[in-house]
Amino acid sequence: MDVRQPPGRHPLVVVMGVTGSGKTTVGAALAARLGVPFADADDFHSPQNVAKMSAGIPLDDADRLPWLRAVGAWLAGHTGTGAVMGCSALKRSYRDLLRESVPRLSFLHLDGDAEVIRQRVAHRPGHFMPASLVASQLATLEPLGPGERGVVLDLSLPVGELVDAYLTACPPQPAPRTPGEA
Repeated sequence: MDVRQPPGRHPLVVVMGVTGSGKTTVGAALAARLGVPFADADDFHSPQNVAKMSAGIPLDDADRLPWLRAVGAWLAGHTGTGAVMGCSALKRSYRDLLRESVPRLSFLHLDGDAEVIRQRVAHRPGHFMPASLVASQLATLEPLGPGERGVVLDLSLPVGELVDAYLTACPPQPAPRTPGEA
């Protein structure tokens, strides 16, 4: 049997960054390594949000609030198993909202050169997010700050190295014990 995480450890991680940073690819690889479910926050957007972004219109905080609540609820529903979510989580206030659902949440911020990101988005087939919105996402992005558990890594690194670097910097924490647990 291949056990990829010690018993009692249920990591809850958000792989964050602007569109095209590699959240889905890295998040899926991290989840596979940890043996936990993965979800892409893009799948939690309302049809109205997708239509707005597809038209090249940036989302505002009011657009994002129900989406962030849905993402937080999914993460909270996985506290017993652990999970990884790919989610932009651009502002600290967004991350604070996610932490309201899951206080022990950790973040892996994929950061890098704006031109590399624009090129990735421009050459990404079939995604609703146009390259024209990269600049607005970069302008909105607030890096991880004091008191936020996580790490910032260079998105140009190979996926396996990103996963290894995250696990070295932020190893899975024991799940909180519930009353009566041995």
